Amino acid sequence: MDKPSMARMYDYYLGGNHHTPADVAAAERVLVAVPTLKEIARANRAFLRRAVTELTAAGVRQFLDIGSGIPTAGNVHEIAQQHAPDSHVVYVDIDPEAVAHSNELLNGNHGAAAVQADLGDPASILEHPEVERLLDFDRPIALLMLSVLQFLPDTTALPAVRKLREALPPGSFLALTHPATDALTQGPRDTVDTVYRTTNAPTTTPRSRAEIAALFSGFELLEPGLVWVPLWRPGHDPGPVDPTTMPMLAGVAVRQYR
Repeated sequence: MDKPSMARMYDYYLGGNHHTPADVAAAERVLVAVPTLKEIARANRAFLRRAVTELTAAGVRQFLDIGSGIPTAGNVHEIAQQHAPDSHVVYVDIDPEAVAHSNELLNGNHGAAAVQADLGDPASILEHPEVERLLDFDRPIALLMLSVLQFLPDTTALPAVRKLREALPPGSFLALTHPATDALTQGPRDTVDTVYRTTNAPTTTPRSRAEIAALFSGFELLEPGLVWVPLWRPGHDPGPVDPTTMPMLAGVAVRQYR
């Protein structure tokens, strides 16, 4: 049996068809522990669409999406280039299959590319030829890291995020989502961790709201701050959000000019 892939499992949660029986089996085991995970994944994806739309409207024309996974409808380049055709987008993933599939879809799009690199080694991202070709680090960039940092321990994630933040010029933005331990009880967390150890992303690191907020260090959170995913600028009344069934926090922050 193939080793389950986090990118393909996420595709399954989103209702895609780019996954194997091993991915489905692993995903279903996670769903036993977190029955609302499909809804969480879709809310996470909806946040991505809202954030990119807002950032494009704010004048951002460059996007670096790390941990992008298997492409689905409403990708960053589709949203950004719909509003601003001159937008440039680079997708980064450690999974070669996800990168290959992305580049198939991006064939002929000269403003977007997918690259294989490791978030744990930010230099492999920042110095990648496609990143250097498409992104100008003298102009604002939106760094997107959605539901990816929990798969890295603090010893890897914190230095990597710091180096990526520091590489961004003033006027740049950081958008991320991260599950919060405040809302997920220990039993489901243990089950999820056990399943993920069988995948190509074997480490999960629980973080509190305060620890997630610290990932934005040096940036100023935009309104409404760090909130449960459906509550970030929904454009409508989302109604009450139960953190125990939607334990994903989201935020967008800007690096101010000094």
